[in-house]
Amino acid sequence: MRIVRLISIPTDRSVFLWGPRRTGKSFWLREHLAAVPWIALLNTEVFAEYAARPQLLRERASSEVRRHGSQTIVVDEVQKVPALLDEVHWLIENRGLRFVLTGSSARKLRRGHANLLAGRAWRREMRPLCFGELWPAAPPSGWPDFSVERCVLAGMLPAHVLTDHPVEELRAYVADYLREEIASEALVRNLPGFSEFLRVAAITSSELLNYANVARESGVSSKVVRGYFEILEDTLLGFRIPPWTRSAHRRMILTEKFSFFDVGVANYLARRQPNPGTPKYGKSFEQLVLMELMAYRAYRIPEMEIRFWRTSTGVEVDFLLEDRSVAVEIKSGTRVQDADTRGLRDLADDHPVGRRFLVHGGREPQVLRDRHSDIACLPPRDFVNALWSGNVVG
Repeated sequence: MRIVRLISIPTDRSVFLWGPRRTGKSFWLREHLAAVPWIALLNTEVFAEYAARPQLLRERASSEVRRHGSQTIVVDEVQKVPALLDEVHWLIENRGLRFVLTGSSARKLRRGHANLLAGRAWRREMRPLCFGELWPAAPPSGWPDFSVERCVLAGMLPAHVLTDHPVEELRAYVADYLREEIASEALVRNLPGFSEFLRVAAITSSELLNYANVARESGVSSKVVRGYFEILEDTLLGFRIPPWTRSAHRRMILTEKFSFFDVGVANYLARRQPNPGTPKYGKSFEQLVLMELMAYRAYRIPEMEIRFWRTSTGVEVDFLLEDRSVAVEIKSGTRVQDADTRGLRDLADDHPVGRRFLVHGGREPQVLRDRHSDIACLPPRDFVNALWSGNVVG
């Protein structure tokens, strides 16, 4: 069961439901709003019809509402016909209709200065699946074992984690969507350069962002690389993680990081096989925990800050939440070593921290027996349970 909720939105408010392609937006809405009118713009005929005459929405709305007995209309992948938003605005104001508008890219809407309804539509986001959904407190009979190792390899897109052939699904996703549809929408003329950029960006995902290095490895200019990163952000396929920059005693790194939205997609693009016990696995394990934090932010605390803490000498804490009220370090090893907690210890020496967590790759919680025993060393399942129970970020 997905955690995302629309039922809390008043019936007189419309909603934008954003999320990358194949996160399950349309499937979820079909389950919950099966009886309302639908405009599916991924259907070629429907797209051609409304792209040629957006005013058809106004002409047909009343009859569709009467036929279905609902004041709600779903427009799926609305960014494909941005002009429809003017019609949506008019129908909200003059007919009192309610719209659920899904989108997997804000690029066309921003570039075309599309009508984003001036606050008449609330924003919701659908992320890839998270462990809060895969590890329910009372799993149904026959529920699969979604192990961390399985999810590190396959990622968390529903079609990928639920299949026995995740690599084939990832190959299809990358070939049919990332390289072709994204390139087409973004008017990328150098498709081989864009494809190589995707590989390099995936290899460096969750590392300090260096445009010059990515440009050199991709064979394009730094200016083009900056534009490519903007494409990934606009199409919801990646996001930036800002650094914590304030310290009275230390020089801090000011460079942000960039991460892909899904670890499986990043692995496939980087041609990475994350076997347990390897550095590649550790990197993917860290991204998997980041995805859980991003899902928690999307569904529970949209304003929650997620940053990282890194000094100029390389001491680092992976994630700081809510103005350093929570610090989270990720280590994929099954046993916690003293060196694993150095970043958390240095951070606490620099400034008071509310709660400190070390998420490790073991199966059971571990206890530190020194003055830093307040660091909670938890395996993924325990950390996930604490997170979604409100015991990490309150």
